Amino acid sequence: MTYNIDDKEFLNSELYKSFINANPGLGFLKIRAFAASQAVPISGLSVQVSKDIGGNKVIFFEGVTNESGVIERISLPVPRMSSDNMMAPVISTYDISTIYEGESRVYKVNVYDDIYVVQNINVTPNISYGVVD
Repeated sequence: MTYNIDDKEFLNSELYKSFINANPGLGFLKIRAFAASQAVPISGLSVQVSKDIGGNKVIFFEGVTNESGVIERISLPVPRMSSDNMMAPVISTYDISTIYEGESRVYKVNVYDDIYVVQNINVTPNISYGVVD
């Protein structure tokens, strides 16, 4: 089943309550889409950020990159970081699905409590030279 994070049915479910109890922190994600070795920003890249929770796909964000090829500060639930700096931080992995000019890709990104993660997406434009329809 697929849910949007704003779906009232999902927000009232035990699955969501259990997930949010295990993930009370917030991590932040920035998407940067570009072509030509970061020289050309890609605007209009469709982005969906989701996570599998109990066998259900939960969509946390849907949007498109701006004229600078960026989507700023996507907030995502994550486990809290331990105050013991000898312990490795606990991660939460999210799926990033992108669509641009009919081509889709899926990326996995690790998000940490109170950390700003940047996901770079290199787009290869579909260019056809000398093709006549």
